[in-house]
Parts: sequence; structure tokens; C-alpha cells
Amino acid sequence: MNDYLNIALPKGRLGEKVYSLFESIGYGCPELLDGGRKLIFENAENKVRYFWAKPSDVAIYVERGAADIGVVGKDILLEYSPDVYELCDLGFGKCKMAVAGKKGLRLPTDRTLRVATKFSHIAWDYYSKQSRDIEIIKLNGSIEIAPLLDLSDVIVDIVETGATLRENGLVPFETICDISARLVANKAAYKFKSESIDRLLKYTTEFVSENTK
Repeated sequence: MNDYLNIALPKGRLGEKVYSLFESIGYGCPELLDGGRKLIFENAENKVRYFWAKPSDVAIYVERGAADIGVVGKDILLEYSPDVYELCDLGFGKCKMAVAGKKGLRLPTDRTLRVATKFSHIAWDYYSKQSRDIEIIKLNGSIEIAPLLDLSDVIVDIVETGATLRENGLVPFETICDISARLVANKAAYKFKSESIDRLLKYTTEFVSENTK
């Protein structure tokens, strides 16, 4: 069983899209699409084993060696700095990490900037490069409400279409970085299963290149 590739997929539309890619390049596992409560899915013919994980947990499974490879958003890699190899940009799940706030806001210059976010490390790193003093207000949901209730001056969050911001009278001020799904590998697995991982990586990059022209 050690010759299997163990692959962690993020639950949701992104994971389903990535699985569709892997299936199309010869790493299918029909059992995965059967539904039910099973957690791990294997295909002996293709020598793959899949499991679904919460998107923010995928990097942990890969870093700890429970999965050989996995798919995570660039935001997770920047926020948590897991000790994994980043193999390639899959070009899926494109969005931006941005600073946003009330329309017409004039940022305070005479006091510490209050920043609401669940991406504390990204926010600290971004503002430290500007030598800007900030207070992080750690939130895990409904980040957009923070400036509306005067809990924060701005937010740092993922912005896809900007619709939620607009509906709440907020606008993006600055883009911190672009975000997309990345294929990552466990460092030990990449050493001992390099042939298998490099083969999948080759087929994956070829597929992504052909379908993003």
C-alpha cells in the first residue's frame, strides 16, 4: 500500500473541480463519487487513495505526512506557513486578499489602525512592511460587519467578486496578493515517492496549461 499516492482534497466546489482534473489525467477513483459516509476512497488500479478534508486542514495532513499531496489555497500557505513543498498553481479558485472598508473612509494617521481579519499573519506582514502600527481584531466569520459597527477601521479578507462588500457599503482599498489553489507535497513523500508525484505533477501542469490558453 506504500506505493499508493495519498491525496487530500478540500471539501466543496474547489475540491470537486480538482478531483475532476485528476480524474481526467488518469487518477480517477469512481468510489469517491458514490456519496455516503465513507471517509477514505481507494482505487487499486490507479494506485490512489483520496480523502476529503476541511480546506484549512489540508496543509496539516500534508505537512504531517497523512497525505502525500494535497490542494490548498495560497491564503492558507501565507497565513500558516506549513512546512510543505508548493509544486504548482492550479489556476482554480482565483480571488484576492484585500484591505477593505467603508466607502470614502480616510484612514486615521494619529492612532493605531484597527484591522479585523481571520488572516492575522498576512495582515501583520503586510502592514509591517509599511511600518504601520495596527491592532489585530481576530474574527472567524462575518468580517464585513466589523467596520459597520465601528469595531475596526478596515478588514483584511478574501475578495472574489466584491458583491458582499458592495451590499454592505464597503469597498476594497488595496490588494495584498492574488490567491488561487496550489498543489502541495509532503517533503518526505516527495523524496521517497518522487517518481509518482512528478508524474502526476507533469500531467497536471500539462492539463492546466492546455485549459488556460
